[in-house]
Amino acid sequence: MSDSAYAFSLTTFSPQGKLIQIEYAMQTVNKGGTALGIKAKDGICIATEKRTQPLQDTGAVQKIQMIDEHVGAVHAGIFGDARVLFTQARRFCQVYRSEYGQPMPIGQLVRKLADIMQEYTQSNGVRPFGCSLLIAGADSAGNHLYQVDPSGLFITWKATSIGSGSTNAKVYLEKRYSAEMEVEDATHTAIRTLKEGFDGKMDSQNIELAKVENGKFTILPPSDIEEYLQELE
Repeated sequence: MSDSAYAFSLTTFSPQGKLIQIEYAMQTVNKGGTALGIKAKDGICIATEKRTQPLQDTGAVQKIQMIDEHVGAVHAGIFGDARVLFTQARRFCQVYRSEYGQPMPIGQLVRKLADIMQEYTQSNGVRPFGCSLLIAGADSAGNHLYQVDPSGLFITWKATSIGSGSTNAKVYLEKRYSAEMEVEDATHTAIRTLKEGFDGKMDSQNIELAKVENGKFTILPPSDIEEYLQELE
C-alpha cells in the first residue's frame, strides 16, 4: 500500500515510517516566504521577505513579531497558524515575568512552543501547524537562535533559513558566515542572502529586519532598512 493511503490519518504511520500530514506541513513551510537568522558574536539579526498583493496595505502585514522585550520570532508558512503560536508565546512570557520578575529564558520558551506543536501531531481531530518559526532572543546565558518545525523538533543554529528559498540561502550562509562577525556585519549578510533569491527589486516594503542587541529585541523601521539597502548598492 502506498504512502498516499495514509495521508488522511495524522496518527498512523505509513509502512515507510512516515507521518504524511507532517510532511505536507513541511511542504507548506517550504512554499512560504524566505526567512533567515544569523547569530553574531554580539547579537542576532533576522530577516524575511514579505509577500503582498499590489493593492494590499503592506504596513498591516508584519511577519517578524516581538514576543517580549528580549525575544522575537519570524515564520514561514501559514500566517494564521503562526499568529496562534505568537499569541501563546507572549502569554508564556507574561506569566513567567509575573511569577519570577524576570524575562523568560529562551530555551524554556522554545520548549513550550515545541510541545504545543508536537501535541498537534498525535491528536485526533486536529492537524499539524503549517509553519516553522525562527526564534531569536537573549537571556542570562547569552544570545540564542532557534528553529521550531511542525513536528515539534527544535534546533539551535548559528545561521539558518526557512521558507521557499532556504536551500540556496543556507548554501550562501555557509560560505559567508563567520563566528567573529558583529551584528552589523550579520545584518548586511542577511540582506545579501535574501537578495540572492529575491524576485524583483528589494525595498523597505517587501523585506523586514530585526536585531537582538544588548539583550533587547528590536524590529527595524522602514527608514533604517532603506539605509542598509543603500549601503549595499
